[in-house]
Amino acid sequence: MAIVQLTISALPAHVRTARLMATAVARRAGIAESTLDEVRLAVGEACSRAVEAHRAHCPEQPIQLELIDSAGPPPGGSRPGSVTDRVNGSGSGRFEVVVSDRAPAKEPTDTALLDGLTGDSHAYLGVHTPAGGVSGLSPDVGLAVILGLADEVAIEPGDIGTVVRMSWPLGGPDPEDGNSIV
Repeated sequence: MAIVQLTISALPAHVRTARLMATAVARRAGIAESTLDEVRLAVGEACSRAVEAHRAHCPEQPIQLELIDSAGPPPGGSRPGSVTDRVNGSGSGRFEVVVSDRAPAKEPTDTALLDGLTGDSHAYLGVHTPAGGVSGLSPDVGLAVILGLADEVAIEPGDIGTVVRMSWPLGGPDPEDGNSIV
């Protein structure tokens, strides 16, 4: 298991760095070339959401990313309570990206929207638009986009921030039969 940790400042320019790093690590992990755009876009959405939240609530705090290639066993076993101890889905044979911010979760009326992300991404449409937002869409529409891009998604809002976990299976299509190989 390989883990790359990246810390970025709450600046929009650093989202590009996170996307490039995630794409490079995903390619090295063995993600299919056809899936790399999904990884790039999902990481961009998660990081953009975190940057926006940090700029509004805690601009001096960094945003944490963990890029996890769980193709093999963790060296020396996983640390209890670490992100590698809680890898999405089956754990092995997956590439996972964890984006953690330190901005407080939205007001209680907005947390219901985060709860609705278990499958009803349409809950984000028609929500009031804050200054600088896109008319008719909540800034958190990016979370709904992530649901469509990542194979598995977990969103964990909390008092000390939100953790967005996204994962994709490792391996690409076999050119001879079109089946996935790992």
